[in-house]
Formats: sequence, structure tokens, C-alpha cells
Amino acid sequence: MRNTIKISTISVFGALSLSVTAQAADKVTFGTNWLAEPEHGGYYQAIADGTYAKYGLDVTILQGGPNAANSALLVAGKIDFYMGGSMGELSAVEQGIPIMDVAAMFQKDPQILMAHPGVGMDTFADLAKSDAIFLGKEGYTTFFEWMKANFQGFKDEQYKPYTFNPAPFIADPNSVQQGYLTSEPYEVEKQAGFKPVVYLLADQGYAPYSTTIAVQTSLVESNPDLVQRFVDASIEGWYNYLYGDNKGANDLIKKDNPEMTDGQIAFSIAKMKEYGILESGEALDKGIGCMTDAKYKKFFDTMVSIKVFKPETDYTKAFTTKFVCKGVGMNLKK
Repeated sequence: MRNTIKISTISVFGALSLSVTAQAADKVTFGTNWLAEPEHGGYYQAIADGTYAKYGLDVTILQGGPNAANSALLVAGKIDFYMGGSMGELSAVEQGIPIMDVAAMFQKDPQILMAHPGVGMDTFADLAKSDAIFLGKEGYTTFFEWMKANFQGFKDEQYKPYTFNPAPFIADPNSVQQGYLTSEPYEVEKQAGFKPVVYLLADQGYAPYSTTIAVQTSLVESNPDLVQRFVDASIEGWYNYLYGDNKGANDLIKKDNPEMTDGQIAFSIAKMKEYGILESGEALDKGIGCMTDAKYKKFFDTMVSIKVFKPETDYTKAFTTKFVCKGVGMNLKK
């Protein structure tokens, strides 16, 4: 009878303990910058394998997309964390908007330019020989300005609007198109049957941090523990996604974005690893998510040189390194 009572008591207190733990988890929302995809894999992984729960977090991922306004929701305080980037946070500083990056999951922005094979565009500088360069408006006002300033031959007359349809690029062998390392090359090969020549802008010198974790500056000041736990759990999620069993995360990605295929997922993960998107530079020794003042300033200076930002802008308000470069999760890499 005593054993029964003891077991029952433990059962009751165990249930109460679990209930308290569940209630104690901090509910937070993380807004992404696009529809669910492998480039968001670490965050989905941390939900799927319980890493966020281990850190006392109950995380909801709010998808981005063509009609989403997740960056505005962060500014308005409607979400807690947002998938940002150096460009966005520096722009916010100039506008007096108090948000900042607290981690940079992508050491290299996956932005690329791609060309047709076998047409003489064998170096990045050769792209200046193209008849047309299909770019989005943001690319035209940022990295294309950088290209004109740093490489001979690029001119405004080459610019053609990119409408997220690769057909014009496929049809013109002397054209160039912007894209994302992990998606457009896969789509071109699937539609046209050839592998495009790919140039990662980060490897050519245009090197912002990308897929950052951005927050309101007030959250860093008022609840640094919450920020640290979200950053650490997300970093662990990325290591587990890249090197562990990522099926659960991929199932969640495909649930949120039914158009995502297993083939696209496999391609994206392979390219992120091949090009060191998450693991290069300081992240190799100090862990995924690492940011440094030197790299942030170098990109800021690059943007100042092409008159995107004003030289008097206080770039240091766009980020803090206090939550990263601590080697978190590196033991998970196998």
C-alpha cells in the first residue's frame, strides 16, 4: 500500500512538475523572411527535436513570403525575433529604428549571379560582357552599385528587371541573372537541363551577414537571458539540422510550405555546406552565429563607399556580439 501511495504521490508531483515546466516556458514568435525552406532549417530543427523546449522556450515560427510584413511586425513589437541581415539593420539605424542583430547564422549571404556555361563568362569580371543582367530593385541599388565601383565594364544599360521567372535568362545565353545559391541554380537545371555558372557575391567581396536574428534593442536591455537562450537554442538547432537527423524539421518545413520538395531540400543543404554559408570565417573556430565588429564595419564601409549609407551613421547600433562567438553547439558537429 505504501508503495502504491508513494508511486501515486510521485505521479502527482511529477505531473505538477511537468505542468509548471510547461507553464514556465517563454512563448516567443520568430518571423522569417520568406516561405519555409531549408535556409530556415535550424529553427525548425530546434522545434522538432525539442531544443527550444530544453531552453525553456515555446517558439512559434511565423512564415515570411511575398505578402508578409514580418520586419514591420518586429518594429511594432508584435513579434519577438526576426530573420534579418546587415543591410536591413543598418538601414534601420539610419532611420532611427531601434532594432539590432544578435546573431548571424549565415556568414555568407547566399546571393549569387549566374551565367550560361560555355559562353566565355569564366570569371566574375567576365559578367560585364553580358547583354542583360536580370536584377531585383534592391540588388540594382546595392550590389550592382558595388559591382560598378569595383569591376570595369558594368553599366546601367545592362540592368533588366528580374521578376522571379528564369525564362528570360534561360532564353538568352548572353544574359546574367541574380539568384539565391540554394534555389535558382536548381530551378534552372531542372527547367533547362544545364548547370549555370555560379558566382557567390560573398566570395567576390560583397559580404554582409545574412539570416541574422534581429530583435528590438529594448529586448536586449530588458531581457538578455531570453535573447541568449533563443540564440543558443537556434545555434544548436542549426548544428543538428546540418549534421544530425533532420527529417522532423524537413517535415515541418514541407507542412508550412507544401511546394517544397525533397530534391530542393537536399540541394539546398549540400550548397550551404559546400560554400560555407554557415561555417566559414570566425564561425569555424567560434561557432555558428558568430559576428565581429570588424566584418560588420567592413560591410558598412563598403556601403558608404557607394553612397548607400551616410558615413556618420553609427553602425555599432546595428548589432551586438555579446550573445555569440562562444562555441555553443560545436560539440554536436559529427
